[in-house]
Amino acid sequence: MAVGVETPRAGGPARSGRPLAWSRARQARRLRLDAWTSRLVVAGGLVVIGSILAILAVLAGEVAPLFRPPRADALPLRRFAGVEPLPGAAFGVDEYRQIAFVSAGDGRLHLLALDGEGTPLPPVAVPGLGGARLTAAAALGRSRYLLATSDGRALAVAMTFSVEWAEGGRKVTARPEFDPPVVVDPAGRRPVLRLAGALPEGGALTVAQLGPRELVLGTVVERRPLIGPVRREAVLQRLPVELDGEVTALAMDGRGDDLFLGTSRGELVRFDLRDRARPLRAETVRAAPASITVLGLLLGDRTLVVGDAAGGVGTWQVIRPEDAASLRLTRIHAFPAHRGPVVAVAVSARDKGFVTADARGDIHVSYGTTGRTLLRLTGPAGPAALAVAPKADAVLTITPGGELAAWSLVNPHPEVTLEALFGPVWYEGYPRPDYVWQSTGGTDDFESKLSLTPLVFGTLKGTVYALLFAVPLALLAALYVSEFMHPAIKASLKPVVEIMAALPSVVLGFLAGLWLAPMIERVVPGLFLLPPVLVVAILAALGGWQLAPARVRRAVRPGAELVLLVPVVLLSGAAAFGLGLLLERLLLGGDYRHWLLAALGLTYDQRNSLVVGIAMGFAVIPIIFTIAEDSLANVPQPLRAGSLALGATRWQTALRVVLPTASPGIFSAIMIGFGRAVGETMIVLMATGNTPVMDWSIFSGFRALSANIAVELPEAPEGGTLFRVLFLAALLLFGLTFAVNTAAEVVRLRLRRKYRYL
Repeated sequence: MAVGVETPRAGGPARSGRPLAWSRARQARRLRLDAWTSRLVVAGGLVVIGSILAILAVLAGEVAPLFRPPRADALPLRRFAGVEPLPGAAFGVDEYRQIAFVSAGDGRLHLLALDGEGTPLPPVAVPGLGGARLTAAAALGRSRYLLATSDGRALAVAMTFSVEWAEGGRKVTARPEFDPPVVVDPAGRRPVLRLAGALPEGGALTVAQLGPRELVLGTVVERRPLIGPVRREAVLQRLPVELDGEVTALAMDGRGDDLFLGTSRGELVRFDLRDRARPLRAETVRAAPASITVLGLLLGDRTLVVGDAAGGVGTWQVIRPEDAASLRLTRIHAFPAHRGPVVAVAVSARDKGFVTADARGDIHVSYGTTGRTLLRLTGPAGPAALAVAPKADAVLTITPGGELAAWSLVNPHPEVTLEALFGPVWYEGYPRPDYVWQSTGGTDDFESKLSLTPLVFGTLKGTVYALLFAVPLALLAALYVSEFMHPAIKASLKPVVEIMAALPSVVLGFLAGLWLAPMIERVVPGLFLLPPVLVVAILAALGGWQLAPARVRRAVRPGAELVLLVPVVLLSGAAAFGLGLLLERLLLGGDYRHWLLAALGLTYDQRNSLVVGIAMGFAVIPIIFTIAEDSLANVPQPLRAGSLALGATRWQTALRVVLPTASPGIFSAIMIGFGRAVGETMIVLMATGNTPVMDWSIFSGFRALSANIAVELPEAPEGGTLFRVLFLAALLLFGLTFAVNTAAEVVRLRLRRKYRYL
């Protein structure tokens, strides 16, 4: 016999000889193919893991800048000879930080070139002073200031800057515009010690302090004579100030509604100016242990900054507490104290940030919403005035001797802290700290409310209601289909349920919001009566089936009884809805919505958690059903046979043998359904009303993390705070899904070890 040649089979036709080398080559090719396939599978798994890690890295990279600490870089110190600003002078800078301006007692507005050698630009004389000096200044909105004179007059100045581009670069030109002075001293020409003003629609308001306890309210009106120019005059009236101490600080909100006085005894007094003809002293509170030295209103004029001679800094708001019928001054935050008396305050024109300085030159950069001091700087002692650049990217201070210090700020996300994102925050106008998501508003004065807690709550709320609807139906259906249904019906029914998983969620959301929600609103009492009525009807049908003659029961194939239950379910559903209408008419006053509000204090929103639970449950049922049914079907048949052989019924076998054995797969099915519900976007977006409220009521809506990202991201400026907070929401969603899947795998392995001997 030749080596390497196959011999013919005995008793059969001779086969052509095939070399053994050919068989070995084919086996080698198979081994190489198996090796490459294994490598391909491993590579695919690595690509999936790498993709997940890349997504995590992108999310973390976008979120990280939110929590970077702010930074301040000191700019060169400049001295401007001949510039002697008074304490509280009008002081500011253009948005490019090239020209600063400051008012001085000599009756001039000094323009300071910040990008040169420190030489002042030609000053601008305040018109109409007639030899009087400037004695005080106050902010009057953005880029507007109110100046007071030594002869009892006041005038407004608006600072505008024009920008031109030439070959040498950008050129900024300051253009101050002055209003004619108006008299605010009814008794003569006394100097104005302090003043405050506002520009409401009813006419400009000015409050001038002419003595330690003497205040005059002036309402500026225009006189239009038949012949001659229009004249501006102030209609004056004295304010009824009756204080133990002296007035040491003034501030007025931009609406002209409230005037705030700080006194030498540390008291904060609020005057109600809503009725211009009859100003009312509304309240007096103890705000500081020492004399109040500065008052300032943050952007929007809702939050008052109070600084005192002991170095204390706090913010106050006029709010209506829940247990009070009137507005009250309420302390919101207390900030870290200065080492010396607070002598100046400046507020940001972009956000709720502000800066305070003390007599020793220490400067604190703080944020009103979060109640945190972000930076501490050290500048020249005894600052006369303080300013924040229009873009909130610089802080400037100037001394009475003309020494100007400046710092550039890198602080793009001052409103973000872990407490602000996940804890209760006391927002402007709220009676107490609360969890609120409201990213945008109608004006630039809006205070961003970026609490993620309502969104996490809404995500979990929608998931819980969806699983309460989906898990019992899916698991009971899987158990019945696997253990009791006739194979012929199962072969048709199971694919139909699995096809349900292919329905686009946007279609389900559309149907839930526009069709299901209005329909459910009409039949809510009947919907809650449906489960008990259905259970009673099915039990009654079961009893009737047991009493039926044996020949009738034998006519139905075992496992096909489901067909007989269909008319029972339909009839019981109709009976439940009819009974619900009757119950609403007889016991609920004909309108269950009014009864819910009157009896339980619950409001019914048409798009609510009930609608979402049904719609999202409909989307989750196919996933849970398919995985659970496969797990039940994969339980070895000998286990069932052994249980039945020992005398157990089919129900006992299903519940005590099959169900525990398949419990790892069933738990995985529930967790996968949980992950599907957590990440659902379109259904919760279209069927909830998108209201970020924290309320477990099934009749109210909510806003989920995924829906919030879909709604907000198209309008979020790239790189802005909202943009990055939305990426943080995506990272939370990613982490939540990862944690759920990890926990599910751990529990699945433990259940598998527990029941491995069944």
